[in-house]
Amino acid sequence: MPRLLVLALTMVLAVVGAAACGSQTVTEAPASSNPTQPRTAEQPTSPPSPSPTPTVAVVGDTLSVTGFTDDAKLAVTVVKVVDPAAGKDTRPEAGERYVAVQFRLHNTGSKTYNDAPDNSAKLIDDQGQRFNSWITETIAGPGFGGTVTIPVGDTALGYITFKVPAESKIAKIQFTMESGFADNTGQWRVP
Repeated sequence: MPRLLVLALTMVLAVVGAAACGSQTVTEAPASSNPTQPRTAEQPTSPPSPSPTPTVAVVGDTLSVTGFTDDAKLAVTVVKVVDPAAGKDTRPEAGERYVAVQFRLHNTGSKTYNDAPDNSAKLIDDQGQRFNSWITETIAGPGFGGTVTIPVGDTALGYITFKVPAESKIAKIQFTMESGFADNTGQWRVP
């Protein structure tokens, strides 16, 4: 085999092996959000009772996901799901439809996030079928446009489009850093 092919195959096997050796976790519980309200003189001084934390994330919730290293972290929010979504310049084949999911990515780590979010997202239907992103634009709104660079503390907002069978009922949305290879996956339920 040519030397370049052997080197490329070795690199792919190393990445897959590293991903397989890690301890994969799925994060479904959003962080507790109990915003502090400013008190006025008329309000009692007792602390407000905390809101119950949902046990599974749904559209609108934010999950914290991590990359390969401790300094790679995102707070990921599934903002909106457009199902079906109309394509800007394309149409799905007969028996298929587009689904567009709007994600907000907030870099909560200590290093710049530089990745292609489209590679990090998946849809899962109620039968357990998994769907990768489909590179097309929809009229739902702007996508991420390929690779995204988010400095620490900054946020990016964009749609990721998927092509799924027309009869599929979307049940879950997943996001995994490092183009889908990190050990921690955020998962949201779709009612």
